[in-house]
This record gives sequence, C-alpha cells and structure tokens, in this order.
Amino acid sequence: MSASAFIGFRVTPEVKTLLQEVADRERVSTSAVARQLVETMLRSQVQAGLPSVEAIDPLSRDARLSIRIDVEDRMLLTSRAAARGMRSATYVSVLVRAHLRKMAPLPTAELVALKQSIAELRALGNNLNQMARVLHQGGQATPSVHEVMSMLKVAGALRDHFKALLIANMKSWEQGHADASK
Repeated sequence: MSASAFIGFRVTPEVKTLLQEVADRERVSTSAVARQLVETMLRSQVQAGLPSVEAIDPLSRDARLSIRIDVEDRMLLTSRAAARGMRSATYVSVLVRAHLRKMAPLPTAELVALKQSIAELRALGNNLNQMARVLHQGGQATPSVHEVMSMLKVAGALRDHFKALLIANMKSWEQGHADASK
C-alpha cells in the first residue's frame, strides 16, 4: 500500500534542528526520519499485543522506493542507463531485481541480437543435419559450393551478432568508467 495517510505534529525548534541533523547525516528527509521513529516505536509495541505494521499494511507490487545518490553517481547512472537504452529508474529496478533474484539482466537490444544469433545457429544446424542425413542414407557427403558458401555466410553473421552483443555489453558497463575519468 502507498503511504497516503498523513500525520502532522509540532515540535520545539531544538527537536526540529536535531531531527534535521539526523536526516542530513542519513541523507534522507526529516519526514523519513520521523516515519522511521514512529514505525520503530510501533514495532516495539507488538510485544504489548498490538498487531505488527506488516500485518496491517502488506507490501504491494506498486510500492515505491526512494534513494538519494551523489551528483557524480547520478551522472554515471544516467550514462549507463542510456547506454542500455533505459531510463535511470528502470535501470536501477532491473539491477536490483537481477541482484536479488540472482539473474543476469539482458536489455532488449541485446536480447534481440541473441535471438537472431540463435536463429542463425539453428539454420546452420539444419544444413548440417541435412548433410548428415544424406551420409547415413549412403549418399555423397560432398556439399556443393553454394551450400558451403551459405554455411560460411551464416557462421560469419552469427559471429558478427555475438561480437556486437559483447561489444554493446562492454560499452554499457565501461561508459561509467570513461565518464568518471573525465
């Protein structure tokens, strides 16, 4: 569930200053610190018979997470996301999900190149299977020049697709390092 309920209260200027110092040190807003304090206190009351916050407010799929990062890190993030054809928030979401689920993220362009390579490999395999079938039936094993040229063309295209995939992947990860050295 989203945090849509509002709680407002007044504090002394000294408490406000201390709250601001804690927020600055933690790199969050004063509202976030106050919310954490309230949630911590409520969780400690679970022993007294109050239901837990999690039992009352289960997480939803559209839950938002806000983070604060340095300006330099934000520039690196924007650059790396752009190199993979993504928005920054989408890129962070993909990375976090991949890390938590131990999956390797694969952007759309790289996925398309990989699928094309698999299709070409399948075509090359079909040609080789046809030749093997002829051999098993006692036929002549010599392929025609046209067949050999076709297989070489497919093999070359497959090599080019995999090379492009690797180059795109390396560039997207190295982009941040190049930007950081400027």
